[in-house]
Amino acid sequence: MGQDVRPRLIAVDVDGTILGGNGRISARVRDAVRAAAARANVVITTGRTVLATRPVLDDLGLREGQAICSNGAVRVDVSNRRIVDLHTFDPKPVVRELRSVFPEMVFSVEKAGVGTWSTVPESAGPWLGRFRVVDLEGLSSEPTSRLHGFWPGGTLDALLEALDGRALPGAEWVHGEDEPRIVVSPRGVSKGWALERLRQRLGVPREATLAIGDGFNDVEMLSWAGHAVAMGNAVDAVLAVAHEVTADVDDDGAALVLERWFGR
Repeated sequence: MGQDVRPRLIAVDVDGTILGGNGRISARVRDAVRAAAARANVVITTGRTVLATRPVLDDLGLREGQAICSNGAVRVDVSNRRIVDLHTFDPKPVVRELRSVFPEMVFSVEKAGVGTWSTVPESAGPWLGRFRVVDLEGLSSEPTSRLHGFWPGGTLDALLEALDGRALPGAEWVHGEDEPRIVVSPRGVSKGWALERLRQRLGVPREATLAIGDGFNDVEMLSWAGHAVAMGNAVDAVLAVAHEVTADVDDDGAALVLERWFGR
């Protein structure tokens, strides 16, 4: 997509892209997203759960359109915040496989639109919705759209070395930027996969798509886009597939991109 082609479908990541190090969306980024949403399909596309995405939509003031959550496994109608598309997998064999490699790993699963079931107490994380502490059997008893694993006492490098080349049953996984964490999704599901389904549904040409992101779970999304923008704070894997690099999140890099077509 050249800079003379105004994007019609815009995928925007949240953490590290529009949400800065202070945990807030700046006024400039908020205004830029709203201006774009008034003239194009802006899709907040995140690894966050549905419940964790809703406050972001509220903060941005978005009232219509679509949002993609849980790395592509969940699609939400922004107008009513309801789930309209849900993809799940069986966590039991995945948990069994991961526990065979990391006996100390702790897990949580998304109950889409409801809350979180976890093998660790609620104080271990900022949870939204209902929260239940369960054993591994309870955690694995139902299909889920998102499994989160954390390896206490481990390192990210050691986690990646142990998982190198290892496939998980019926699932895909991405790792975090710094900590020994992984997020597991249904096999074949990613942000890019979900956006392509939405693009076809909306009838938007590939050359009129734009994506902005920073993390490992954004690689497929940026590879999908007609024009891919990496944040200045992006990981190397994102920088490698981007068409351009904007400023860091704390310097309103996403706003700089959107203002090019939609003004301030």
